[in-house]
Amino acid sequence: MKNIVVGITGASGSIYGLRLIEELLRAEKQVTVLLTNTGRQVLAFETGLKVSENPQEGSQQLKEHFKADDSLTHYALNDFFAPVASGSSAPEAVVICPCSMGTVGRIAAGLSDNLLERVADVALKENKKLLLVPRETPFNQIHLENLLRLSKAGAHILPAMPGFYQHPESVADLVNFVVGKVLDSLGIEHQLFKRWGTET
Repeated sequence: MKNIVVGITGASGSIYGLRLIEELLRAEKQVTVLLTNTGRQVLAFETGLKVSENPQEGSQQLKEHFKADDSLTHYALNDFFAPVASGSSAPEAVVICPCSMGTVGRIAAGLSDNLLERVADVALKENKKLLLVPRETPFNQIHLENLLRLSKAGAHILPAMPGFYQHPESVADLVNFVVGKVLDSLGIEHQLFKRWGTET
């Protein structure tokens, strides 16, 4: 996979998105990061990482945080001239992690009011991978119906539900389990958790 878009929305659990970006960069993938306005706010509140609304400043802050070079790009949500907005330059995969129920609803309705929603729509229409990592509980009927609608349209729904059979010893272990499952879905090798039936 050449280019993978990682979207971070306003759902709790922005640490999942950050950890995913780290692993994708480690795997030498080209990563495009898109932050919703509430995603940026929750990211700062939960992790302390503050990303400017100015796309140039935000891009530099993200590159410094991840110690990344040009393998990481970042666009403003209103930048529909970004390459990833077009089906002719569609990314290989789009992962929205975490994905708010508001974002789920807008994608399910076919709306493209911002770049992240447009990129998700492009992924579906171009038969690219679209992975949604909802971090919400409990789900109401509207949430479930929207998720089912997206699943039927080709999206892969991967809720942030960590497993415990690997005997996690820290929050990092729980985060790594979920991120590892995302990487499995993308076909990217990792060593983030012990697999069932293995000794190490």
